[in-house]
Amino acid sequence: MTNAEIADAFDELGALYELDGAVKYRVLAYGTAAKAIRESPVSVADLAAAGRATEIAGVGKTLAEKIDALVETGEIPAAEKLKAKFPPSLVEVTRVPGLGAKTARRLFEEIGVASLEDLKEAAEAHRIRDLKGLGAKVEENVIAALERLGEAGAATGRVLLSTARPIAEELAQLLRDHPAADRVEVAGSVRRWADTCKDIDLIATATQPQALAEHLVASPLISVAGKPGPNGVRAQTQNGISVDLRIVAPEAFGNLLQHFTGSAAHNVALREEAVARGLSVSEHGITEVESGEVELCATEEAVYERLGYAYVEPELREDRGELKAARDGTLPDLVSVGDIRGDLHSHTTLSDGHNTLEEMAEAARARGYAYMAITDHSASHGFGDHVTAERLWERIAEIEAWNKGKRGFRLLSGSEVNIGLDGELDYPDDLLEALDWVVASVHTSFAISEGEMTERVLTAIENPNVDCIGHLTGRLLGRREPYAIDVEAVVETAARTGTMLEINGNPNRRDLSENHAHLAAEAGVTIVLNTDAHRVETLDNMAYAVATARRAWLTPDNVANTSAWPKFKKLLR
Repeated sequence: MTNAEIADAFDELGALYELDGAVKYRVLAYGTAAKAIRESPVSVADLAAAGRATEIAGVGKTLAEKIDALVETGEIPAAEKLKAKFPPSLVEVTRVPGLGAKTARRLFEEIGVASLEDLKEAAEAHRIRDLKGLGAKVEENVIAALERLGEAGAATGRVLLSTARPIAEELAQLLRDHPAADRVEVAGSVRRWADTCKDIDLIATATQPQALAEHLVASPLISVAGKPGPNGVRAQTQNGISVDLRIVAPEAFGNLLQHFTGSAAHNVALREEAVARGLSVSEHGITEVESGEVELCATEEAVYERLGYAYVEPELREDRGELKAARDGTLPDLVSVGDIRGDLHSHTTLSDGHNTLEEMAEAARARGYAYMAITDHSASHGFGDHVTAERLWERIAEIEAWNKGKRGFRLLSGSEVNIGLDGELDYPDDLLEALDWVVASVHTSFAISEGEMTERVLTAIENPNVDCIGHLTGRLLGRREPYAIDVEAVVETAARTGTMLEINGNPNRRDLSENHAHLAAEAGVTIVLNTDAHRVETLDNMAYAVATARRAWLTPDNVANTSAWPKFKKLLR
């Protein structure tokens, strides 16, 4: 049984428990375990067989017993009992944005909705609006959500970059460590740092190609594979990600790496421009059409140079004008992780973080940062674990005391303040003024109209105490669509007021998106790259914020927190 199958069973059980009215922590426990199982690079079934299932994050003795039962019998007894009460197809209804388990159960019990098909039929027949507490607006939202789910159907099978990338790097290193390996690189959407990935592409040269392919297949990260050969092998990881290893002669390595890094749109544009110059471009080389002469390139740089371009960084290869810029010599000097001097969005145990102020600060100092803002949640963010005004005053004093005697590093007192429905902020003005840094974000009431949401955020931007707007569109990749908001209006107002906009590096968010970040930077808005770290380890998510910025064509000059402390201090209110 694959990790994906086990994870799906745990997700289903969690949803069934939620339909049954189980306590929230129980439902969350199954969701947390499912995520860890799905992302595990090794076989969870093998761990269970060895009595080691509890090594998986979030899996205790009780959940390990359920994994054992599932692997041995194909069923979880608790799930089978609940399926006698609720049809499994009802689980899909609970996942429609804007519904949830409580409403799905009402729809099932009151009008017989047991599947997505039933839901669509009920909405189109206007049977939902008559239910107490729902109404026409909910019915309209259901129809819109089902349409979006249908449109997203073609994109199924993609995983977050944060799931695929570590596995890709581990497999690449596994190959590099083999004595037959010469060059090994990750290609495809992983190399371009896209938000999500469909598969993992590996490009290699080797003295013994078949031996290298066999070495990949023997990895415990691989669950199934085709027959290894001198040109490579296709395989699948334990968590269901397809892997394509292609092995080529050293003199053609650049051609293959360029081609399989993509994107498809970039490569099409490259080929079309080449045709106009009498050339044909493919993974097999650059062919002069008239003579038939084929030129192989050992490096990507040689490919682009032969075609008349400067080297194009992988993150830019999306056919958004990069080829013209490469020909004209106007490609941007992209921001890099090494440019970042501070992190301005982080949480501690004072709200919903997992590390103390001291632990987060020391971790930031160890990364070589010059400053860091502690921005625990304000009272109305909707998840509990918030900070009262009285406690925030105390935190300001704690940070002031912590900074005494520290050289080369500055801790900023801050808050991630929820933006209310009318754009109001949680704390009184005198408290907001006393903070070094205020990030204002929307955490509640996502379903309001675009006009209402836009006005809500614009009101916060106009507040002189707000330094930055966090995760502007509220999206969660693969889980929640962006809420409706006029991004252009937000950008225009942010540019006028000098309010910064955040690229949130949480790999589930990456919000601003690359397109919105490019739009904002073009309008003169200053961008901040943040992690939204809730623990020391997630300070590493700066890499995803930087990747989004690079895909948005941003340079260090576009980004506030590339500045050393004396310069950054001047940007504050």
